[in-house]
Amino acid sequence: MNLPDKPVVISCGEPAGIGPEVAAGAWAMLRGEVPLAWVGDPRHLPAGTPFEEITALSEAESLCSRALPVLAHTFARPATPGTPDAANARGVIHAIERCVGLVQSGEASALCTAPINKKALIEGAGFSYPGHTEYLGALAGDSGRAVMMLASEALRVVPVTIHIALKDVPAALTPALLRSTIDITHTDLQNRFGIANPRIAVAGLNPHAGEGGTMGREETDWIAALIDELAAGGMNITGPLPADTMFHPAARAGYDVALCMYHDQALIPIKTLDFDRGVNVTLGLPFIRTSPDHGTAFDIAGKGIASPVSMCEAIKMAHRMAGSS
Repeated sequence: MNLPDKPVVISCGEPAGIGPEVAAGAWAMLRGEVPLAWVGDPRHLPAGTPFEEITALSEAESLCSRALPVLAHTFARPATPGTPDAANARGVIHAIERCVGLVQSGEASALCTAPINKKALIEGAGFSYPGHTEYLGALAGDSGRAVMMLASEALRVVPVTIHIALKDVPAALTPALLRSTIDITHTDLQNRFGIANPRIAVAGLNPHAGEGGTMGREETDWIAALIDELAAGGMNITGPLPADTMFHPAARAGYDVALCMYHDQALIPIKTLDFDRGVNVTLGLPFIRTSPDHGTAFDIAGKGIASPVSMCEAIKMAHRMAGSS
């Protein structure tokens, strides 16, 4: 793998959350191992953070071993840890847009995003997207459909439906959506992760994968037929499988990714197995995006106790993915 020289660019996220401190902590852990630059207001970094402002990303690599390179992005106000300020909402959104532009222009190799707070963005800037992933998909335009994957050394999972109520999942789970999610996952595991023949395991929607139609009919009515069709076309795919037997060690050894039908079916196992090192990866975009698998954590923001491990893992994964592309 030829790792890129161009930096991973880190969007600051919600400045009242733990984003700035875990970015600074991740830089301290990496110390030049990965070229990176942070985009945000320097006032929001923890006191004492060794940083240097840069005017172009090309300056970042030479600085990373001694200071956090910062592309300054001025916000309306300073930040109070734990208390989001509506006046800073547009700054959060614009920083994300700026970072996406840097990756799309080729100045950065990949994007790593710090957590945002949707309530703060809705109240402060009328943010109209269900989440970060959906907004990045909109910024990509017609060139991709965003698919969320959570990944660690222990497990990779992709939820087919994401931020919707459980009662709405059966209607949202259509053959077209499942096929598209599988295709995007398969393609990105090849192109972004360097897995030539990805092994994909697909969970059933219902308990025991429907148990022959006695606990739900989606598996027998269409899910199994779709998987058989993809397998006949050469894809290394199995399912639908009972979700309750998919995540023990012997089962995980048999696949590269588990496709799950709804949010918690995917996120509970990975957060149980590897809570601190899980990384949120957005598949299906024309650029690489990762994020730590945690939120803004307002309750501990500014206390110096937030772990930077997930942010560090997200930065390293973005760098590796850029080397596989």
